[in-house]
Amino acid sequence: MDLYEYQAREIFQQYGIAVPDAETADTAREARAAAERLGGRVIVKAQVKTGGRGKAGGVKLAADPPAAELTARQILGMDIKGHQVHKVMLARPAAIDAEYYISYVLDRAAGHFLAIASAEGGMDIEEVAATRPQAVARIPVDPRAGVSETTAAEIAAAAGLPPATAPVLHRLWRALTDEDALLVEVNPLVRTTGGDILALDGKVTLDDNARFRQARWGDRAGAHDDPLEAAAAAKGLNYVRLDGEVGIIGNGAGLVMSTLDVVAGCGARPANFLDIGGGASAQVMADALATVLDDPGVRSVLVNVFGGITACDSVADGIVTALDTVRLTKPLVVRLDGNNAARGRAILDARAHPLVQQATTMDAAARRAAVLATDVTAV
Repeated sequence: MDLYEYQAREIFQQYGIAVPDAETADTAREARAAAERLGGRVIVKAQVKTGGRGKAGGVKLAADPPAAELTARQILGMDIKGHQVHKVMLARPAAIDAEYYISYVLDRAAGHFLAIASAEGGMDIEEVAATRPQAVARIPVDPRAGVSETTAAEIAAAAGLPPATAPVLHRLWRALTDEDALLVEVNPLVRTTGGDILALDGKVTLDDNARFRQARWGDRAGAHDDPLEAAAAAKGLNYVRLDGEVGIIGNGAGLVMSTLDVVAGCGARPANFLDIGGGASAQVMADALATVLDDPGVRSVLVNVFGGITACDSVADGIVTALDTVRLTKPLVVRLDGNNAARGRAILDARAHPLVQQATTMDAAARRAAVLATDVTAV
């Protein structure tokens, strides 16, 4: 479960990580009152569980309480990557001298955590990581050994961070382990002109498997802020919305994750993760297609199924029946492999839907779906 920034801030404070004075508001009038209490000049920040708020206009400086009220009115109700803003956080601005990036994240494949840190934090940290990977330190952390004060100092030195950031790295690790988190991130961690170290923004992802140990988040653990994710959950679908244009449906989490990677390698962005699991009945396929097609950002859909216990002809029957109940408005690329794949392809050929195409390999299907999503002339 992802936490909102203001909730991550609560955790940071609990573990002795300094943050600017801040308050939350659900209305523009509340934002004005909060700005008055905070001294007038504030940063107004949309509270949504997605990145890119600043570039989307969800983070703005307000010079005084009336401006804070007007800014909050503009931000509240905004749609940021499919997430509607229902709450804003108002924070006292900091005089920034330098920005850094620090995080701990679980590396499932390697079986340990990674400390990721850089002396170049801020909104463009992804670009820094992509264009100058040497500027980002990635240090494996054995969860049994953890991060001592000495280890924290070593991480800071490896990333070129000042020694004053080491206590934050140590406390952030304590927060990760005590709160059963999969990710804790501070971006940016700043040094102010007065020499203070402050966490200006934060992200925390908690492990849903540890809900029984984290009772204070229990009532919020099952909430879905994205309406498509909420609708999919109500239908029993394992759906996560992403920021892309190729809708993806597959059977099995591993296959779906691989499909996301292959689509990205073909120059397109996955629009979602949707795992239909072992069942591909007509109703499941109809629900899956309807969910993916409800995303206005989707420009093509890729169904990638490997037939095992559920045979490919049953999947094809489900797709054909679903096409009779769901209005297909975007091109659909289907790759069937495994048990009864030839029979499944024949069923789709016989249906001959003008927007349905087939491919025999995952690479070919991903390439075709990527082309259809990025080149309007290819449809």
